[in-house]
Amino acid sequence: MTFEGKSVLVTGGTRGIGKGIALRFAELGAARVAVSYLRNDRAAEETAEEIRSQGAEPIVLRGNLGDPGKAAEIVAGAGPVDVLVSNAATGVIRPLLELTEKHWDWTLNANARALFTLARLAAPAMPAGSSIVAISSMGGERVLENYSLVGTSKAALESLVRYLAVELAPRGIRVNAVSAGLVDTGALEHFPNREEMLSYYLGRTPAGRLVEPPDVADAVCFLASPAAEMIRGQAIIVDGGYSVLA
Repeated sequence: MTFEGKSVLVTGGTRGIGKGIALRFAELGAARVAVSYLRNDRAAEETAEEIRSQGAEPIVLRGNLGDPGKAAEIVAGAGPVDVLVSNAATGVIRPLLELTEKHWDWTLNANARALFTLARLAAPAMPAGSSIVAISSMGGERVLENYSLVGTSKAALESLVRYLAVELAPRGIRVNAVSAGLVDTGALEHFPNREEMLSYYLGRTPAGRLVEPPDVADAVCFLASPAAEMIRGQAIIVDGGYSVLA
């Protein structure tokens, strides 16, 4: 599997799962790897250096993807791409009755509307054979504690993936999602029951370990490759078998 000469944009690509995805594309020969981020300048600089060390040209773009204007700037800054990975995510982790309409707008805009905006702006310049991959999570189908808004946004994301897959097919653009199991990244720090979650998921996962960023990156790169030509509008689950248990 190679992406020699290809241009890639990974949103939220400077930490956690997004960084793992960006580095894997660089390792597989991508010529340019653009990554967007929101706050951490140091992490962005370090990721850019790691991308460069793999022989790819890094492009670092800062902005809130929940803001359509900022999203447009990121797409423009990345230039025409062969692969778009919508990975950036955020959200309010609280019980449902403690949430407000403001929390709803923030979470849904950042996680679901961002994909709509990115695809609408990037697709016209993407050549036939290109791919869009969105990163989802198990909360899009299952009820997880304190995850009601993020889970709802991921369900919307996966529905949008199906619609995009059909509407962009005539352009030769494939659209899919990767639904990741629990990954121990900085995002888990926002969960009040983090340690309990890690212990529970580790004990329940048939693979005997938690999902790691390279696991998700491998699935993303496969979906973005010609080998996945006939996979369209799907959410591929990468969870070590967790979700198959009753």
